[in-house]
Amino acid sequence: MNKHLTFYLVRHGRTLWNEQGLLQGFGNSDLTELGVKGAKQTGAALQHIPFVAAYSSCLQRTIYTAQHILDERDVPLFQHKGLNEQYFGSWEGLPVEKLRSLDEFNQMLKDAANYKAQSNGGETFEQLAKRAMKALQDIIQVHEQGNILIVSHGHTLRLLLALLAGTSWQEHRHEGKSQSLLNCAINIVHYKQSNGTDGKFTIESINEAGHLR
Repeated sequence: MNKHLTFYLVRHGRTLWNEQGLLQGFGNSDLTELGVKGAKQTGAALQHIPFVAAYSSCLQRTIYTAQHILDERDVPLFQHKGLNEQYFGSWEGLPVEKLRSLDEFNQMLKDAANYKAQSNGGETFEQLAKRAMKALQDIIQVHEQGNILIVSHGHTLRLLLALLAGTSWQEHRHEGKSQSLLNCAINIVHYKQSNGTDGKFTIESINEAGHLR
């Protein structure tokens, strides 16, 4: 069995909480006018791509972003909870600038291996890595060929792209190992599997944002 899939991974559009500097996670806020515009610009940039399916997280900001990208196109849109943002527990909805005074928050940003999410009751990077990779494998199980749109979140996609590039979840926050993703930037990953061998991922581009200028 041969599989050849191309994934177009997109972080959701800017939201009200992004503008207010509040930590989102499983919390949700509406797309801003700029967020809607970014999603539509991404849709215009991808209008020549014949998608066989689209997937978003179960959080409304990714669903709306995916809908704006697809516009009137006849592409089925599914939700997968494995694509949800990292859960930050009691930190959600709080100002990021205030959280920067907490040792564990800074550990989350820089030292993924030792971030245990103890003070906030949130989700570790190990837990996030397992569910995000499972979500991608679930999608791969369903499709044989074609282009697939995936709309997800900053922490989730940053970690997922690092894993696909061969970086461990423990090290993905180390300098030079991954990068913060722009809202509505396009990231392209190819997946090939032939004759029962293990599939291989190849990253074509990360943070392509020329269409947003």
